Amino acid sequence: MRFKNTSETKIIPSIYILIVAAFVTNLFVNIEIMTTSETENAMTFSHFLPNILLLLFGIYFHRIAQSFDFDSDGETLNFKNNGVFFSKFMEYRVKRAEFPKSKLINFEVSDYGIYASLKIYIRSRRKKGPRSYRFNITFLGKKKKRGMIESLRKVLEKNKAIS
Repeated sequence: MRFKNTSETKIIPSIYILIVAAFVTNLFVNIEIMTTSETENAMTFSHFLPNILLLLFGIYFHRIAQSFDFDSDGETLNFKNNGVFFSKFMEYRVKRAEFPKSKLINFEVSDYGIYASLKIYIRSRRKKGPRSYRFNITFLGKKKKRGMIESLRKVLEKNKAIS
């Protein structure tokens, strides 16, 4: 099974632009209020609250906005996370794992509603004990998540039958 979540991540650059536009607009409104107010106490925390919330939302969105590629065709499993915003020009925030299917020990899918991740455990010769990788699968569709989980379960069943 092979898939990418490109159709789900097409909207992300538009959301980035909206967040930045709202942040800059509110910043200019606050500057205008500060220069025209005659009393020094006219600016309150409530004037800066939208910018603080937009900044926090932008940081959170930047954290979760990643594309995910999965490939289980052949003898290897391939996982890849990549940033979305500049992905057409360069690869950044790349996390990859490529290993034979026989090395897969276990996997865990954590879904918190606003954040989802996949943690895989593999055997490693260099490191004592299992090695783990965590991938962001927040923008992966439900059908694709189910397909990936089913594919990984088949690999685990096959590995347990062999050993």
